[in-house]
Amino acid sequence: MFMKNNPSRLLSSLALAVLVMIGAMACRKADSGGDTHDHQGHSHKSAASSSHTDDGASPMCEEHRVAEAECAICQPQAIAKLKPGQALKLRLPSTSSADLIGLQTGQPSIGTVEEGIECLGEMQYNQNQLARIVAPLGGILELVEVDQGTRVQQGQTVATLWSATLAEAVAKAVLTHQTLEREQKLNAQQLSTAKDLQEAEAAHRAACQSLRLLGFTEARIDELARQPQERVLLPVQTPLEGEIVERFAVRGEQVEAGRPLFTVVNRSTMWAILHVPEASASELQSGQTVELRSEALPDRVFRGQLTWISPAVDDRTRLVRVRAEVPNTDGLLRHQMFVRARILTRQRQNALLLPAAAIQRVDGRPLVFVKLAEDLYETRLVTLGPMNGPQIEITVGLKKDDTVAITRTFALKNAMLMSRLGAGCADD
Repeated sequence: MFMKNNPSRLLSSLALAVLVMIGAMACRKADSGGDTHDHQGHSHKSAASSSHTDDGASPMCEEHRVAEAECAICQPQAIAKLKPGQALKLRLPSTSSADLIGLQTGQPSIGTVEEGIECLGEMQYNQNQLARIVAPLGGILELVEVDQGTRVQQGQTVATLWSATLAEAVAKAVLTHQTLEREQKLNAQQLSTAKDLQEAEAAHRAACQSLRLLGFTEARIDELARQPQERVLLPVQTPLEGEIVERFAVRGEQVEAGRPLFTVVNRSTMWAILHVPEASASELQSGQTVELRSEALPDRVFRGQLTWISPAVDDRTRLVRVRAEVPNTDGLLRHQMFVRARILTRQRQNALLLPAAAIQRVDGRPLVFVKLAEDLYETRLVTLGPMNGPQIEITVGLKKDDTVAITRTFALKNAMLMSRLGAGCADD
């Protein structure tokens, strides 16, 4: 699996490992003429050519031509004792080794870093863009015209309902319309009083108002008055544009008034419900930018804005609940999707940035390889800051004019750790 997924990395590491082993063998051959050593199995010259200096300086690792205490190949365990900014030295087998493995170097870039609060959360539908479509009256569902996943427009009919209550309201409107017409004729002939006409008009207005509340227009009410025998069905319409995400309606089913039939939602924006540690809550402000990442979409970063901060702290988790509104024009964010979020709180200028590939870790400690010569690198411990796109900030341990390995750094790490496999300084 490793070879299949990382062939270039594997070849680079093997090439450098072979060079290290060849260098070790050469040193063994050169030292076999009578030199002696006694340093944890590593080869060093005899007293005749001792690496100890007269002034008591640290002895030299003759194989790698660096101070013994600083040799990253012979002393990889010393990494655990380093502080940020401190380093060991890594000697490559030859000045052409870096070219052989395709190693590239560069200096850190200077940029702006956005500091933020890391937290977890989940996506939810924007409740301001969600509607429950319910039965306006009790009755029987004559027709269901949409299903889950159907895209609908505002005002589109999604179901048709027959209701005895509706039939009664229509009959009342027809009757009051007929009564009003009769009173108008009688009043014109001065056969009825003005009071009778006013009462007929009031009764008709009240009957029509109940139908208007159900969505009937004046033209439709007049049409029903002219065709009193027509069977009247009530169209159930969606109040907003979006997608049907829930359906409870079944054709032929008898439903009560207020019974949920569908849920429609416009997913062009979503809510991210996030949980922020109590200690960081004082840094939060409405309007701050929020970056979202999901394991389901590892190559995408979604950006939104903080719109609400809870005034309360959860008494069990000691977390503060906040909400961000996030554009979702391509529909990739889904309801209840887990996300990792970073709420951006401030910007910092003149930050030192390196590609993420320049960082290697040994026992969890971040290292960079700083070039000193064509065949010599410092294995330097650094402190990492936040990610800045494909780059990461180095807060401690690096200078802007340092030249750093930025590709094939895994091969350098392997070369440094070869002694754990018995390929450090040469034995007798």
